[in-house]
Amino acid sequence: MLQQAMRTGAIDRLAIGVSGLCLVHCIASAVLIAMLASAGGMLLDPRIHEVGMMLALLLGVVGLGRGIRAHGFMLPAAVGSLGLGIMAGALTLEHGGMTTIWSVAGVLILALGHDLNRRAVI
Repeated sequence: MLQQAMRTGAIDRLAIGVSGLCLVHCIASAVLIAMLASAGGMLLDPRIHEVGMMLALLLGVVGLGRGIRAHGFMLPAAVGSLGLGIMAGALTLEHGGMTTIWSVAGVLILALGHDLNRRAVI
């Protein structure tokens, strides 16, 4: 069953979906903080970001690594790794406008890597 999911690109589709959720989280956090500082603060809990980063790393290693074995192309993994690196770097910044910008950029680049990976497998 796992092999079938890997062949059909299900892991990459899941990773793209998680990237979309991360994107919504980043934008919602910025909007909520601007509108409701006290309610928006719970979305800035570092544990949310740490768990999200771990999930992104896990899906990235499995999905993009599978792609290298399946189709032999390194470009999707390289693009995805760049996105993961930008996301990890954004975690080191203090919360503010630039954190959101870097996080969103990393998420979009990671999603692009997974999309390239999914298209190369099909």
